[in-house]
Amino acid sequence: MHRSHDATRIATAVRTLRDAGIDNISLDLIFALPAELERDWERDLELALSLGPDHLSLYGLTVEERTPLARWISRGAIAPPEDDRYADEYLLAHVRLAAYGYHFYEVSNACRDQRRSRHNSAYWSGRPYLGLGPAAHSYDGRARRWNVAAWPAYARAVADGRSPVESSEVLTPAQRELERVYLALRTEAGVSLSTLHHPPPASTTRWVDRGWAEVRDGRLVCTPQGWLRLDSLVRDLTELGVVA
Repeated sequence: MHRSHDATRIATAVRTLRDAGIDNISLDLIFALPAELERDWERDLELALSLGPDHLSLYGLTVEERTPLARWISRGAIAPPEDDRYADEYLLAHVRLAAYGYHFYEVSNACRDQRRSRHNSAYWSGRPYLGLGPAAHSYDGRARRWNVAAWPAYARAVADGRSPVESSEVLTPAQRELERVYLALRTEAGVSLSTLHHPPPASTTRWVDRGWAEVRDGRLVCTPQGWLRLDSLVRDLTELGVVA
């Protein structure tokens, strides 16, 4: 992956933080790497868990344009990540983390002892937030705006007393509703069926029967299998008119 760090440096960093009295540590892991990179996901999970982090974020690899990985794939040097590998490694993470006392409170985030990310939780609950710095995004509950990405341009704007905002968008009521449902289904709390337009019993029953979701106390909650299909599940709701 051409990262500037390795497992040894990560372990050293965690020990340094612990020695400094920092007792709330989170690690980020990337899964679903191309097979050609010969990554042992289960081994890497065990290595990360052996460090005893309080929080883990796990992200499936995405191929971004103008990156070395995208160029390797376009040249045929390696194959793109496989969907089956993505699903297998994601579900394995759920099993292994549960064995160590972690639980997933969001599709990509797990913790123990209730040490959830308060910062990211603001995004998932739709609360307004302010972003400072190059490329930072802000949201006021109605509109989203983002700053210029290049540091020189950002620094000049601030020094000149100008706004560093590059652009913005005002979300329609339908867009806000879709985002609310999507973000809620990303979390362990799910979405209240009473807040949906025309809740479709047949659709939710099909999801439950297939093991993609559960209904708990009047809320539709995705299972790990459902989180793998989250985009298609939300699309189902949209096409059925359940989401405005």
